[in-house]
Amino acid sequence: MTMRCKAWALAAALLAGAAPALAEEKVFGWVEKALVEPWGVEVKAKLDSGALTSSLDARDIERFERDGDRWVRFRLKLEDEESGEVFSERLELPLYRSLRLRGAGGTDRRPVVLMKVCLGDTIYEEQFSLRDRGDMNYPLLLGRRTIGHLGLLDVRETFLSEPRCDDDSPLVEHDPEEEEVVEEP
Repeated sequence: MTMRCKAWALAAALLAGAAPALAEEKVFGWVEKALVEPWGVEVKAKLDSGALTSSLDARDIERFERDGDRWVRFRLKLEDEESGEVFSERLELPLYRSLRLRGAGGTDRRPVVLMKVCLGDTIYEEQFSLRDRGDMNYPLLLGRRTIGHLGLLDVRETFLSEPRCDDDSPLVEHDPEEEEVVEEP
């Protein structure tokens, strides 16, 4: 079900007073613990309905070509919330797309890659723009594209679920057919 369909279904359910149908939806708070996969590094994730695309803390970002395709090389540097240990890994992934953001500080271009994250008992393959988020409170920001796959967002609450994924956890794969052609402000 696409994000737009979920929104209509939620609105219809609210208007029809269908509370039992809503009880089946997973509910997440505006901050949750998530596991960055496949390493299982636990980080705090901010669920931000004001952002369309999710964002992940990445350092030393370089774009390059491999066999005629566009790739991005970067370093993850994340502090594991459970152990307190710093996880650092150098990655090379295909560039999914480039994101252009316009804001008060001007225009910014960011590489976007597909990565996996565990929330609750499910693994989600999602788009993540790469940015140095070292000066931010949350190394992982989950935007509307990701939130639309999760369930409901309760902006009054935090930490409503514990990430508990394993090899048998369901995987929600990225579906390019679901993408809106909307640019972020």
